[in-house]
Amino acid sequence: MILPTKHISENETILGVGATILQHLDSPITVSGLWERTKVEKNVGTFERFVLAADLLFIIGAIELRDGLFVRVQS
Repeated sequence: MILPTKHISENETILGVGATILQHLDSPITVSGLWERTKVEKNVGTFERFVLAADLLFIIGAIELRDGLFVRVQS
């Protein structure tokens, strides 16, 4: 479910949800604020999937938590 397969499209995977989160993360925002922005997206679906995708983004260094706010890391 993290990576796409023959039966799971890219958009439905945790990586796809992570991409959606990054699209909405244009400025520092609280976790609840980002959830409010992204929960309407069909591929995000549940808070559990949102958290899994946010964890993955944090692990790979795409986002950071600064002063209680999610911040997109610029490479």
